[in-house]
Amino acid sequence: MSQQKPKISTSFSYETLEETLDVRPKGAQMQIGIPKEIAFQENRIALTPDAVSVLVSNGHSVMIEHNAGEASHFRDKDYAESGAKIVYDRAEVFKVPIIVKSAPVIDEDLPLLQMGQVIISPIHLSILKAELLQKMMDKRITAIGFENLKDDSGSYPIVRSMSEIAGSAVMLVAAQYLSSANHGKGVLLGGISGVPPTKVIILGAGTVGEYAARAALVLGASVKVFDNSVYRLKRLQNNIGFRIYTSVIEPRILSK
Repeated sequence: MSQQKPKISTSFSYETLEETLDVRPKGAQMQIGIPKEIAFQENRIALTPDAVSVLVSNGHSVMIEHNAGEASHFRDKDYAESGAKIVYDRAEVFKVPIIVKSAPVIDEDLPLLQMGQVIISPIHLSILKAELLQKMMDKRITAIGFENLKDDSGSYPIVRSMSEIAGSAVMLVAAQYLSSANHGKGVLLGGISGVPPTKVIILGAGTVGEYAARAALVLGASVKVFDNSVYRLKRLQNNIGFRIYTSVIEPRILSK
């Protein structure tokens, strides 16, 4: 009895499958307005062009007042290229549901605020006038203060960021005042080889003090930090990564 050999198919084909992409579910679109700050000596703007681009990419719309970023050296063109809408009427910006400001609400803003609007800005409750707060309450304004925002760890990230900026910048400002051009002693903050380094005394071992110490150490200065909290002094040393001169605020040592 003959056994028939099985036939093996040698023909095959490939089928191209479409790649599946993760599609982020769309939430409610937010309309955000950024007015030009008119408060005294306020040169900041709440959002940079890059931040606006992130919001627009996520489906939100951003409206910015003409020349709102001028004092921060951002042009209208920068914001327009990021997807923002530039408007020339200040009142038009305040018609959107959410207003983001880099300065607290001032008296000039009150007539433009809409009923039930959301304001995201610094609040500065310690200096907020009672009548201004009452008028905002009359308009049912929801005010969210930058300085009161907490993250998952319970800290205040925006306040910390501002403190880091202040601590780093203060040493650069101090270096400018040491120069002869600003009627200083004409010395470098860090000193040079063969010359004793400039002595820097920092009062307070908080975030500002920590970043001021970092900047001064990088420039080569001799740094001493005073604070009545031993815990904060230890934390500062741990964060910097090596031991520096620290002391509690003892008047005799401090004056010396």
